[in-house]
Amino acid sequence: MRLDAVVVVLYEPQNPINIAATIRAMKNMGVSRLRLVRPVEYDPYRLEGIAHGTQDLIERIERFESFDDAVADCVRVVGFTARRRGAKWRFIDPRTSAQELLESAADGPVAMVLGREDSGLPNDILDRTHAAVVIPTTEHASLNLAQAALLGLYELHLAAGDATRWIAPAKKLAPPPTAEQFERAFVDIEHGLAAIEFFKTRNIELIMRSVRSLLYRASPDARELALIRAMHIEILRYLERTGRT
Repeated sequence: MRLDAVVVVLYEPQNPINIAATIRAMKNMGVSRLRLVRPVEYDPYRLEGIAHGTQDLIERIERFESFDDAVADCVRVVGFTARRRGAKWRFIDPRTSAQELLESAADGPVAMVLGREDSGLPNDILDRTHAAVVIPTTEHASLNLAQAALLGLYELHLAAGDATRWIAPAKKLAPPPTAEQFERAFVDIEHGLAAIEFFKTRNIELIMRSVRSLLYRASPDARELALIRAMHIEILRYLERTGRT
C-alpha cells in the first residue's frame, strides 16, 4: 500500500500534546511512520493516553538529532509552511502535495515535514525540500501543528483512494449482466420505444446506438438492467391492456 511509504517528520516539536494529536491523525488516515527531530521530552504512556489506540505507532517512533538524517532515505520531501516567503521555493497546496508524494512512493519513502509550533520550518530546512506546502486559509494563516498534519494526511488518504478502510458491499449484490441479458434488454427497449412512437422520423439505429452507449457507460448490475428492461416490457403490456395496440 502506497501509504506505507509515507513518513511524517516533525521538526523540533515543542508540545507532547501536538505529537500525540499528530499520531491520532496518522492513525485516522492510515499513515504509520513518525520521525521526530530533536523533540521535546515526552512519555510514551502519556502519548497513548491522549491518542487512544495508537500504541503500535508510538512504539515505531524514530528520533533523530539532525533533519538530514531523518530524511536521508526519502525520495521526495515536502515541507508545510504557513506563509509564502521571499525565497523562490515551489509552492503547492496539500492536494497537489499528496498526489506528488504518492506518485513518488513507488520508488521509496516520502516525507511530509512540519515544523515548530512557534515558528514553523526555518528557511534552511525548507531549502532541503522539493516543495513548500501552503494550506489555503483566510488572512489568519497560523494553524496548530496537529491541525496542519491532519489536513495534509487527509489529502493523502483521499489520493490513495481511501485504501485503508474496508467498507462492506451492499447486501445481495447482483452480478454483472451477461452479453445475452444486455441484448434482450436492448430488444425490449426498442420495442417499448417503438410502441409509443418515440422514433417517429428519428433514425432508429442511431438512437439505439446511443442507448447502448449510455447503458454500457452506466455499468448496471443484472438486477438494475432487468428493471430497465421491465419498464419497457410494461409499456407494451399497458398498451395491450388498454387496447391501444
